[in-house]
Amino acid sequence: MQHIRSEPIPNNVDLESAPGLVRAMSHWQSRFKSWWMERGPSGFQSHEVYLRTAVSVEPDGWARYEHVRMPEYRWGIFLAPSVRERTIGFGDMQGKPVWEEPPEEHRDTLRWLIAMQGDAEPASVEQQRLLGSTCPSLYDLRNLLQVNVEEARHLWGMSYLLLRYFGTEGWNAAEELLDRSSGDTQRPRVLDAFNAPVRDWLHFFMYTAFTDRVGKVQLQAAAESAFDPLARTARFMATEEAHHLFVGETGVGRVLQRTAELMKASPNGSASEAGGIDLPVIQRYLNLWYSLTMDLFGAEMSRKAGAIFASGVKGRPKEAMFEDHCERNRTLRVESWDAAAHTLQHQDVPVRLAMNEVLRGLFTLDCRGVVERWNKVLASQGLQERLQLPSRRFHRQQGLLSSGRFAPDGTPVSEEEWARRKDEWLPTEADEVAVRHVQARAVLARGEMANWIAPPSRGIHGKPLDFEYVRTET
Repeated sequence: MQHIRSEPIPNNVDLESAPGLVRAMSHWQSRFKSWWMERGPSGFQSHEVYLRTAVSVEPDGWARYEHVRMPEYRWGIFLAPSVRERTIGFGDMQGKPVWEEPPEEHRDTLRWLIAMQGDAEPASVEQQRLLGSTCPSLYDLRNLLQVNVEEARHLWGMSYLLLRYFGTEGWNAAEELLDRSSGDTQRPRVLDAFNAPVRDWLHFFMYTAFTDRVGKVQLQAAAESAFDPLARTARFMATEEAHHLFVGETGVGRVLQRTAELMKASPNGSASEAGGIDLPVIQRYLNLWYSLTMDLFGAEMSRKAGAIFASGVKGRPKEAMFEDHCERNRTLRVESWDAAAHTLQHQDVPVRLAMNEVLRGLFTLDCRGVVERWNKVLASQGLQERLQLPSRRFHRQQGLLSSGRFAPDGTPVSEEEWARRKDEWLPTEADEVAVRHVQARAVLARGEMANWIAPPSRGIHGKPLDFEYVRTET
């Protein structure tokens, strides 16, 4: 059996001092490599890619740039630096020392939480595996592959926690992360959004703008955990996650810029006539991914989420900014749909019970800022059209609003009106065919850019836009 050495696998967890853990990680690493080659990025495994690799958590080590073939990428295991005398910052255990080992009474919950986070990481790689064949530029291809290797590194981080701290149950959970596959009918990924196909680059940019933003919120919440190894792992993962959000937000922004340019140049104001993507299509893609990701936070009222907060297992993003860290007395207004009466209902519930809704609200505020920045792109091009963030009621598949039908502005509609107008609000097959048509050809020449997207404002790591971000000659 191949053994893990600290040289090929950067880590700051002293792997070599734990022979049993080394054996477990060695077995898992072998399965991971098979997964990566079978279900990782298709078509570019033998190419050298200008990738950022973390070799330590220090400022001069967490981002090393070099050309490397992805199968040789040095996936590592990193925990952010420990905080001296750190105490639990919320819930019933506030002020007590954090845990270096999972307490027996919280083992099952912690294992479940880590496995859920871990399941999302390989899912995104699987969803995006075919996109390289239609990349709009070497710059974008490199960014896609950078996102993929970092999502895989986050899988390493979660699997390490399972194998290191949770015994046989952790071993089984880590194995299952590689057994499931996005969209598989027999063993799909746990959450629906991670089984949705990502068939084109507009899907990808919306995915990284919205779905990865849920990841940011959840990682920031996990970074407050009383289980210090999880908190430290999540803090470092959040550092890398910022790049994924950048790829999504700037990607959509560049699509909007090019769409505006083509609209202004077209006699009919049509971007699609000139080989671009029309604004209504972009809006429908936005509606889809925002609504899919809203469901990732779970039920509006959840005793489990309240218990997780109360016990210190997981907090809220940037817990220090909240005034009340125990939340024993405050309430939050929660909305639901009464299907029998065909009307909205409201009730005030304890904040602890509505903790998922608290996180959903923070996510919504963040997304509003993103859409405002996209609209500034349209304004800068002299267009009057604007994108809109749909209501939190729109297209919900789970929770207290899922039994109702709502327009993007939140207005209740009948089943008949929904059936008649849903193609106005969500991507149609014709939309996706049109998007795939303009993205049919990969652009692999240095410095060139597909017609449907504007070039970025700058290159990566100070490199020019015509840099050889992916060496296409193998």
